Amino acid sequence: MTSPYPGQAPAVAPSTDPVSQTDRTGVTRPVRRSTGTILLAALGFVVLTIVILLVAWYLLVVLGPTALLVALVLAAIPLVGVLFFIRWIDRWEPEPRGALLFALLWGAGASVLIALAFSGVTQHYEALAGLTGSGVATFFETVVQAPVIEEFAKGLGILLILWVMRRTFDGPVDGVVYAATIAIGFAFTENLQYFGLAINQDGGLGTDVAQTFLLRAILSPFAHVMFTACTGVLLGLAARRTGRLGAIGYFLLGLVPAVLLHAFWNSASYWATDWFRYYFVVQVPLFVLAIAGVTRLRRHEQRLTHVRLAEYAAVGWFTESEVNLLTTGAGRQRAINWANRHGLGHPYRRFVRDATQLAFARERLVNGRQGIGASLDEASLLAAIVEDRRALGALPPLH
Repeated sequence: MTSPYPGQAPAVAPSTDPVSQTDRTGVTRPVRRSTGTILLAALGFVVLTIVILLVAWYLLVVLGPTALLVALVLAAIPLVGVLFFIRWIDRWEPEPRGALLFALLWGAGASVLIALAFSGVTQHYEALAGLTGSGVATFFETVVQAPVIEEFAKGLGILLILWVMRRTFDGPVDGVVYAATIAIGFAFTENLQYFGLAINQDGGLGTDVAQTFLLRAILSPFAHVMFTACTGVLLGLAARRTGRLGAIGYFLLGLVPAVLLHAFWNSASYWATDWFRYYFVVQVPLFVLAIAGVTRLRRHEQRLTHVRLAEYAAVGWFTESEVNLLTTGAGRQRAINWANRHGLGHPYRRFVRDATQLAFARERLVNGRQGIGASLDEASLLAAIVEDRRALGALPPLH
């Protein structure tokens, strides 16, 4: 059962019992993913696996097994920290785990391979021109080539995810989540190389390793995340406003601030007389602004969830108190704790997840995105709400 028109949520039959009420809606769960999408995703993972193996072989040859193993341990520290941060961003309406895994593998493998390929071509022409190792060549590689190629490679992964996952790519927060996941994957592989080279230079864990770890793992674990998030935000806007072809324009527009921030960061060693002062005066405030921006985007998601679920409450799918619980972090936690005390924590979490996804499916319908399967998503999630209520039938009301 779908909406008569996008501005109206589908009503349920009158009843005093919310479980039996939803049982009589006639909503059935449709198939949500086509065979073509599944095959495309499988092919993507196969290709990325091959790419990851190629990058791993390259690192093994360049660094050696011992240095690579130690570098893996060191690089895992910022990786885990940033992944926890991404989970916080994505907590309200989590993205599909398969898509997040694809993003991480793209960042750690495909984007690195693209950057290595362009770097090899550049070094070839520099050798022909006799510029290898010169100051001009080093400046070009650091301040021009690396920002452009790396941000293009990382951003391309977000664009591919948007093209394939349009039914669940809902806005700027999703764009930031995918951008950050790709970026930390790229930074992880890049850290492997930096840490491994420092280990080989020191002949073990020495001063160079400590300085490299301080710079990359402690002071700047979010650098790549901040750069690529610019592209992610623009592609998140594209998800709401345009189709696949139109998203290319947003992708190119998002690359501009991403490349400029990346180049600004890389160029600091050429003009900042006191790097640490520059870091705390410029980069730390930029990071604080980025956190404030992400927090504002998450609050917008909460407000959107309240507005859309209120539409369903108006026709009987939810009560007003349920909407209030489902659309604030404190309310959700209170209700989940209540369900946990009655042994129904897992089904209630599923109910929260389905209700949140329903709100975003409704948003896609209201914004005219029926062509990407929003009506099917709404019907599927309404059926899931019916099943959730059955599972929660023994849960007493929360007053």
